[in-house]
Amino acid sequence: MSSSPLLNDLIEALRCLPGVGGKSAQRMAFHLLERERERGLKLATVLQQAMQKIGHCTRCRNFSETPVCAVCASSSRDRHVLCVVESPTDLAAIEQATGFRGQYFVLMGRLSPLDGLGPEELGLGLLSERLAEGEVEELILATNPTVEGEATAHYLAQLARAAGIKPTRLAHGVPLGGELEYVDRGTLAHAFGSRQSVD
Repeated sequence: MSSSPLLNDLIEALRCLPGVGGKSAQRMAFHLLERERERGLKLATVLQQAMQKIGHCTRCRNFSETPVCAVCASSSRDRHVLCVVESPTDLAAIEQATGFRGQYFVLMGRLSPLDGLGPEELGLGLLSERLAEGEVEELILATNPTVEGEATAHYLAQLARAAGIKPTRLAHGVPLGGELEYVDRGTLAHAFGSRQSVD
C-alpha cells in the first residue's frame, strides 16, 4: 500500500482488467506515472469516451457507437445466413480467420442458470424476432464447445427449427496439422463421435 490514496485507487482500478492482480496493477500504475504520463492521459480520455459512447447494436448486440453497427448496415453482407457467437471476441476471430460474409448475432454470454444467464439475458427474444422476419435461411451455431456452449447451441437449434430455419454447427475436433497422439481425450472423443462420411 502506498502513502498516496490516489495511487492506491489507481492500482485498485487497474485490477478490474482480466488477468491483472495486485502486483501487475502496481507495475502498470508505476510505469504510467514514471514513464508514460502523456499516454496515460490519452488512455484515460479514450477510456472515458469509450465507456460513455460505445453501446450495443440494436440488431446483433455487438459493440457499436451507432444504433446499427457497420456489419448489420452493410448491403454487401448475406442476410440469409446468421452466425450466432458468444462474444464480440468470437465475432472478431471469425472475421479475421474466415471469408464469412453473412451477419451475426452476439449473445454476450451463454446459457448458465448458475450465473443467472438465461434466454432473456442473452437477447434470445430479439433473436426470435429476427428469425421471424423471414430473411434468415441458415443459423450457424458458433458457440464454444463447453458444457454451457453445447447447451446453448441445443437451445438455439430448437429455436431455429421452430422458425423453419436450418441450424448448422461449427465442426469441432482434431485440429488441422494435429497428430492424434497429442490431441486431448475429450477433443478426440468428440471428433470420433462426430465423424462424417467421406465423399
